[in-house]
Amino acid sequence: MIELAIILVPVLTAGVALAWRSNATRPWLLPVAGVLHATLCGWRGLAPPAPLASEWVGFDAVTRAVLPALSLLFLVCSFYALSYLRLRAERPNRTFTGALLMLLGLMSLALQARHVGLLWIAIEGATLATVPLLHFNGTARAYEATWKYLLVGGTGIALSLLGSFCLGYASLYGGGSGDLTFAGLTAQGGALSRPWLMMAWVLMMAGYGTKMGLVPMHTWKPDAYGEAPGVVGALLAGGMTTTAFIALLRVKQVVDAAGLGGMTQQMLLAAGLFSMVVAALFLLGTPDFKRMLAYSSVEHMGILAVGAALGGAGLGAALFHVWNNSLTKGALFLSAGNLRRAAGARTRDDVAGMAWVSPWSARILVTGLLAITACPPFGPFFSELGIVRAGLGAGRGVAVLVFLGSLLLAFLGMTRLVFAIVDGRPGRAAKATGARFRETAGLVVPPLVFLGLSLGLGLTTPPLLRETWAAAVKALEVIP
Repeated sequence: MIELAIILVPVLTAGVALAWRSNATRPWLLPVAGVLHATLCGWRGLAPPAPLASEWVGFDAVTRAVLPALSLLFLVCSFYALSYLRLRAERPNRTFTGALLMLLGLMSLALQARHVGLLWIAIEGATLATVPLLHFNGTARAYEATWKYLLVGGTGIALSLLGSFCLGYASLYGGGSGDLTFAGLTAQGGALSRPWLMMAWVLMMAGYGTKMGLVPMHTWKPDAYGEAPGVVGALLAGGMTTTAFIALLRVKQVVDAAGLGGMTQQMLLAAGLFSMVVAALFLLGTPDFKRMLAYSSVEHMGILAVGAALGGAGLGAALFHVWNNSLTKGALFLSAGNLRRAAGARTRDDVAGMAWVSPWSARILVTGLLAITACPPFGPFFSELGIVRAGLGAGRGVAVLVFLGSLLLAFLGMTRLVFAIVDGRPGRAAKATGARFRETAGLVVPPLVFLGLSLGLGLTTPPLLRETWAAAVKALEVIP
């Protein structure tokens, strides 16, 4: 029952955190749960079982391809959280610690869910668990961002629920039993009612696309990522978005099995390219380096959607990019959080000279910028190259041109802002804060680990991971 243990370990530890009395020692529960969760994921990943078609929870090929990345992301972030919460000793961390652990457990459930209803419940629970994390800083802007996250995210979740009902009715209308497991729906295939299935796909793409942050459902991201602590932004950008992406892939599998693969591919391709273009344009103008990371996340969700639309090698490259995005975004969000505290501000007009105030974090941010904008030899270069090659192989030349043009604009926009805040003379706020903020090993080593892992995936991708992604592609692609 390792699959259930992967879910229950963080959930039960969250309960312990809520009952723990000491504010100083409670954060240590985060790395404890992180180590146990990573160990269980690695154990199950090396020896995956053959899932039964009737199972509601299972560690199948798709789960195996992405859940270890989420577990690794949380593990490294948990050690960063120790130092971060020590700096924030003036604020109680009971709810924060418990919500982080609950978020991990619910995302683990969502990635292992093999039932439409259970998947929705897990993602809805993860959405609610994120709320106390977003307003941890207790500022007016943080509360505003939380409300926007709830309203926009809640609308997306409601659309996903309605789409789930449509999916169930597509089965009943087609003479099925209403089996809502993904295996059962996929097996029914062409017998599913096409009108209801098309309605289900549109609603669920809009709903889970909202959680991913695809344009135009991305409006919650700049505020939420801009106001959330860096460790929360890292888990949202590398974990929550991955969960929503996998949910979309599982629904796509059902729709493709009914012979509507052309529709899903066209919609994902259009949404992905549109997201990349819009994000790139915003990156050219935003003066806030934390909101910059939000628009970068929108761009990379577009990249995942394009890869999924291309199928085959493109889908495999998208799963590779899930890992690269998680690791690189981890480095960027954690280093940006350090710079935000050191600078006492976060906009280009107020922040400059961070290479002198926080040299380690500034260097990590610059290196992470190069990594996330697909500069070799970091991992994102190779996963995005795989998507470009898949697009050319599929005869999508125009789409590839838009894809590459968006990447170029995003690179120009991000470098413009990052080098503006790193170079120059420190501002007054940074000089005043610099004496209080010190770059300890606990704040610097975790983002360095993320960068090292991103570099390692680029230089030598383990054959086991490539086999895992290939198995996931084979499981997701069905012949109607």
